[in-house]
Amino acid sequence: MSFLPAARINQKSRGCRPSSWLTSPAAETKAPSAGGAVPRRNRFAFLCATLASMTTMLHGYNQTLMSGAQLFMREDVGLSDGEVEVLAGSMNVFMLTSILAAGWVADRLGRRRTLVLANAFLMAGALAMSLGSTYPALMAARFVTSLGAGFARVVAPFYNAEISPASSRGVLSSLVDIFINVGMLLSYVSNYAFAGLPAHLGWRVMFAMGVIPPVFIAAGVFFMPESPRWLAMRGRHGDARAVLVRTSDTPAEADLRLAEIKQAVADAAAAQQQQAASHGGGGGGGVWTELLRPSPSVRRILTCAIGLQFFVQASGVDAILLYNPLVFKAVGVASDSAAIGATVAIGAVKTCFILVGMFLTDRVGRRLLLLASTAGVAVTTASLALTLRLAAGGGVPGVGAGRTQHLL
Repeated sequence: MSFLPAARINQKSRGCRPSSWLTSPAAETKAPSAGGAVPRRNRFAFLCATLASMTTMLHGYNQTLMSGAQLFMREDVGLSDGEVEVLAGSMNVFMLTSILAAGWVADRLGRRRTLVLANAFLMAGALAMSLGSTYPALMAARFVTSLGAGFARVVAPFYNAEISPASSRGVLSSLVDIFINVGMLLSYVSNYAFAGLPAHLGWRVMFAMGVIPPVFIAAGVFFMPESPRWLAMRGRHGDARAVLVRTSDTPAEADLRLAEIKQAVADAAAAQQQQAASHGGGGGGGVWTELLRPSPSVRRILTCAIGLQFFVQASGVDAILLYNPLVFKAVGVASDSAAIGATVAIGAVKTCFILVGMFLTDRVGRRLLLLASTAGVAVTTASLALTLRLAAGGGVPGVGAGRTQHLL
């Protein structure tokens, strides 16, 4: 697997700030060109990264669409609480299949074709979900959707990092998270827009709305250039330079990026040969060997990264995102449309604060933002749990215990 582009292709990009994309031209570039003029930002790279990131928007859409659709699927298909919970949460498990295969597939097909494949899976999965009428059929459709979501979630960030010039790599890499949250917000809007339809039709239209966008996104991806790193890995250095000229701020930067890519590819090949030799010619494990038998420095990185992601998930954020309408109904919101409308408001706030975090991350630091947000999550989650406990015990007027018991 050759997915190590962002840090090694251009180490000078580490100082780039996501917010620098929106700064004035005079402050954008630290080093002016040879003639003294400040080079212009490359808009073509921004367009390519946007198209790649839009695939992850479909991941966000399908991930949280179940929050409102499940209210009608229970009635129409006759799903039990357990079946709804498995159907809603299975996507994270199913995605592991394509996430683990994404590196191998993208190295052989290319980043662009893999993104097209992801859109094909997302389209097929959305269509199958809208037509499903039994629990096994819906689970199979969820699996197909998850394959596309996993490919998109892995390949889009790497494509963005590999296509972006150093001056804007930070913000272009952040587009993935922005589009995932935009997709979540659109799923809440879809829930609200079609909540008034009959129960047997509304949830099907919600999923059917995810069929058409992948077609247009895949068509747009076909017009994107291939990743210059992938081209260099295939020995197509002329094609790689042509892409870099189109996606760099200056021709000189394109030549510098190409030299760094060549060096990174050569280093990766040498490392693989060394590992193969150390294993008696039987072939090294590559990245997997480094992950399963890490050095002390890699072990510290893995501990921090895996620990952070574990506690993010353990905080219950996915449960809140997937069951927002049920939570609102549990504390006394009467109608489905009102509960879904409140969920739309939560999606809008979440998307806004994603943007706030993106602009603040380089100004106040990652660690401070992480500590502040962790404290906020702890307080709000404890408040939510207390509210549901009071509701279950009859402490909230007008709310029955039966509505909240399965949420606790």
